[in-house]
Order: sequence, then structure tokens, then C-alpha cells
Amino acid sequence: MSRPLLPSGRRRGLPFIVPDDWTPEQALAVFELLEDLLAVVTDFYGAQLNELLREQRSSVVSARTDERDPPF
Repeated sequence: MSRPLLPSGRRRGLPFIVPDDWTPEQALAVFELLEDLLAVVTDFYGAQLNELLREQRSSVVSARTDERDPPF
């Protein structure tokens, strides 16, 4: 059985394990930190990230249309 994919699609890397004993306040602090990090990265790299995502997604779509079998 394969390990679940992370949102990035990666199967390897740092294990993201949330401790069972976090308080809601601790979970909120981590959530806010990640939200702030996302905002900073997006502010700085937003246009470049959008272009890369567009390229990656269009290459997946074109790879599917190149196949002889329908994508369903």
C-alpha cells in the first residue's frame, strides 16, 4: 500500500505529523503561521508561481490529449 500523497504530490519528505495533544490554540498558531508564510511567498513570487502552475497544468492536459485512450 502506498503512502498518501501530500498536496504537492510528493510521497517523500518531512513527515507532517500533528501531535494528538495540541490544544486548539496551538493548532491555530500553526495555521496562522502557515497562512502568513503563504501570503509572504505569494506577494513575492505570485506571478511566477501562477505561470509555473499554468505550465505544469497545461503539460498534464496536453499529455492526456496525446494519449490514444480517452481520459476516463
